[in-house]
Amino acid sequence: MTTRALSLPSPDATGALAATLAPRLRPGDVLLLIGGIGAGKTHFARCLIQSLMDEPEDVPSPTFTLVQVYDVPTGELWHSDLYRLSDPDQVVELGLTEAFDEAICLVEWPDRLQDLTPAAALSLSFEVTGDETRQVTLDWQDARWDSRLEGLW
Repeated sequence: MTTRALSLPSPDATGALAATLAPRLRPGDVLLLIGGIGAGKTHFARCLIQSLMDEPEDVPSPTFTLVQVYDVPTGELWHSDLYRLSDPDQVVELGLTEAFDEAICLVEWPDRLQDLTPAAALSLSFEVTGDETRQVTLDWQDARWDSRLEGLW
């Protein structure tokens, strides 16, 4: 497993990281967004999604809808918030496991996936380090991320 940590001094820095990573993503890429409430997961996802849109639009949190699907130039992008799920079978019912193969997927609260967690996923763990500052730790096992993340730090 490869691990890299980045300090993000502001919400703008979090948005810049998302915008830098976004064009490197392809269908079949899964990002696991880990961290407590208020850690910056949704802000990161919102910035990433908007940076991929031809015409940026409002990107609501999928806390209550569970999944929001967006059309971006490379295909579909699924943004899911699994906080309210109690069983991994509910992930299958949402169609998320199929989306892992066909779309770019951003998953908040990925611990709810349990055994359904894709081995090739990129994990981003957000930690609050100050009022506006965050540290994000990126972890991956799949070698495809080595070149995709080059120059990010």
